[in-house]
Amino acid sequence: MASQQDLTVERLAERPVARLRAGPKPRHLIMAVLIITFGFYILYPVILVFVNSFNIAGIGQPTEWSLDNWRVAFSQPGIWTAVWNTFMIYFLYTGIGFPAAVLIAWTLARTNVKWSYGIEFMFWVSFMMPGIATTVGWALLLDPYRGMLNQAVVLLPFISEHPFNIYSIEGIIFAHLMGGTISGKVMLLTPAFRNMNVALEEAARVSGASNIKTLMRVTLPVMIPPMAVVFMLNVVRIFSSFEVEQILGRPFHFFVFSTKIYQFVREFDPPQYGSATALASITLVLIAVIIPVQRWLLSRRQYTTVSGQFKPGLIDLGKYRWVVFGALAALLAMLVVIPALTLIGGSIMTRVGFFQSEPTYTIEHWRQVWISPVFVKALRTTLILAFSTAIVSPIIFSVIAYILVRTQWRGRIVLDSFFWMSAAIPGMLSSLGLLWLFLRTPGFIALYGTIWALILVVILQGKLTSTQLLKSVYLQVGADMEEAARVSGAGWVYTYFKIWLPLIMPTIILIGTINFVIAAQTTSSIILLASRDTITLSILALELMSSSGADYERAGIVSIILIVMTVGVAIVARRFGLRLGVQHH
Repeated sequence: MASQQDLTVERLAERPVARLRAGPKPRHLIMAVLIITFGFYILYPVILVFVNSFNIAGIGQPTEWSLDNWRVAFSQPGIWTAVWNTFMIYFLYTGIGFPAAVLIAWTLARTNVKWSYGIEFMFWVSFMMPGIATTVGWALLLDPYRGMLNQAVVLLPFISEHPFNIYSIEGIIFAHLMGGTISGKVMLLTPAFRNMNVALEEAARVSGASNIKTLMRVTLPVMIPPMAVVFMLNVVRIFSSFEVEQILGRPFHFFVFSTKIYQFVREFDPPQYGSATALASITLVLIAVIIPVQRWLLSRRQYTTVSGQFKPGLIDLGKYRWVVFGALAALLAMLVVIPALTLIGGSIMTRVGFFQSEPTYTIEHWRQVWISPVFVKALRTTLILAFSTAIVSPIIFSVIAYILVRTQWRGRIVLDSFFWMSAAIPGMLSSLGLLWLFLRTPGFIALYGTIWALILVVILQGKLTSTQLLKSVYLQVGADMEEAARVSGAGWVYTYFKIWLPLIMPTIILIGTINFVIAAQTTSSIILLASRDTITLSILALELMSSSGADYERAGIVSIILIVMTVGVAIVARRFGLRLGVQHH
């Protein structure tokens, strides 16, 4: 009889469980919402680009399928030249910048160069400087007619012609190198080199190898995994470059993939949406090749560089210590100091490069910029976008990173793959796809040209970097404190704010800062979506420099304000972030 009662109790206990399993669980609903939302945002615009490349009907007209868009696009003069230029420019500045960044990162992390941590921080500052501001600064110096450096050089004896011309292929390569090409890689590679076990290098030296041979035969092969990650993250920039080529390429009719698409959409009358879409579809084929290659490289054999026997150490540069420091200081001057001072000096000149003007210096350009309604709109829009991104994106992606790392929910791999896939989509292609999304999808056209559309774009464009940084933090922190909170009866929300948030706060501040800088200076991903009422400072500076009568002085002032905004916020946020999180006493 007792056994029968026990059996009855067991059956009653099993019924709620059976009903619970039969219905959808909250985690299934959450994961489904995340996959649908990000899949819609990432994949749907790309699908629209490809599908509408065969649609010759105009916006708001019935669909009409044809291959005419492809025929017209590739019959345009200079199309294949623009595609070739895209690859040429990328491989040239990467072929110079990547080895230089590896050497600099090794020098900062593995040698006793003076003030290595201060120099590393200055590379961070260089990375935080908007690329468009750096480009404008060097244009003020190296313009073939008005450039201040050219004007100074011709004053020397035996020099009658201006020797420098930034409006050239060499000038475009130089502008890329002075932008984030070198500094961004140094920022990512230096910590990896610093964490390498010096015992591996000491073993090579005991065997009689020199420092150079040890670097080539031991250090670099061991560091292939992190270098491969940085390199593959950079590969997606093949089609992403826009601002430098738009400013420096137009004067000598030099086009790349992104500037050609921009020309189709914004400079042709009427806009050639179909041809732009057909041209953009080329990248879909190349992206389909890049992603598998990227995953293959990143899944190759890994080398352990930090172990239980980790032993740090530095290589003594000896008499070359100050020489190396001087070379790094000179490079940083070119990356940060020279363009910034040039922008300041040019902004107070009556005409940049014309030292014979009367008066030579004036603050009239500053007054005109500050009272300009367009500038006021651009400043307001930029601040809204940057602060919205800095506040919202770390919160959203910290929760998503938690789901990817701390749960076993089905669909995590799909969601993570969506984020990696998005990194391979160039900004101009994404902007064009979102343009079709807003104009062709019912219910979305009301968002076109509004600040809400831009906020949505800039918040989500930092999703890969944000989730990857936060995933690494979650993986480093043990789960015992979270489990203790759960045992004490705390829910997930309480545990997140009381346990996890203090632990990840420094990373949250870092991500917020990075996203603030990216949002403040983004151009290609929003330029096709912005209207005159939602213009940003970066787009305004781009228009001032790339218009038929380039306004160097006002473009310089807008660039200065961008620098102050991004670098200033980055420095303040860094100091603030160091005081947060878990304190060690």
